[in-house]
Amino acid sequence: MKTSAEEAAEEKAPVTETSRFCGEDVREILLRNGWLAGEKDGGEQEALNAWLERAVTLLGPQAKAAEELEELLRLIFDYDAARTVADRNNQDVLAREGAREVIRELANRVLESGDVDSDRFKEIVEEMKQATPYRSRELFQPIRVALAGRAGGGELDRVILLLDAAAKLEFAAAVKSTRQRILEFCATFE
Repeated sequence: MKTSAEEAAEEKAPVTETSRFCGEDVREILLRNGWLAGEKDGGEQEALNAWLERAVTLLGPQAKAAEELEELLRLIFDYDAARTVADRNNQDVLAREGAREVIRELANRVLESGDVDSDRFKEIVEEMKQATPYRSRELFQPIRVALAGRAGGGELDRVILLLDAAAKLEFAAAVKSTRQRILEFCATFE
């Protein structure tokens, strides 16, 4: 288990590691799981390829093996708020002091803005730090549970950064945007 200081350092660390994966590896995982149904035409294919490369950039360095990359990708394509709230590990996070306040602040910020990309995610976190007394684990773990579907480290923040762009693409499995996820989560959690 990581200490709060280790988690805080991980949160601030830029994504500079190189990946052992490529866009084609992500495509194969998506096809194998039924999340992607074949090739797209023209601009759709270009947008998909850009998303696949972004997924490799963000998630590839976080995975030591293809199975780990697949599990991170699963969080993008398989989100169920009821299952998330029912999970014992998530319940431990959500029962902590301040978790409800963090979720409420997160919901307000996600619902008042457009897509959550890297810049907007940083803004949301900074705004939440100003609005709540919570930092590090107390702040990030409820965010990760609500939007990525599980508690964990900084790799889940990278999953969150891929959601809204993926929700705009035509995958075989619909991707829930950050807005859809927080609405579903709040309806289930309250």
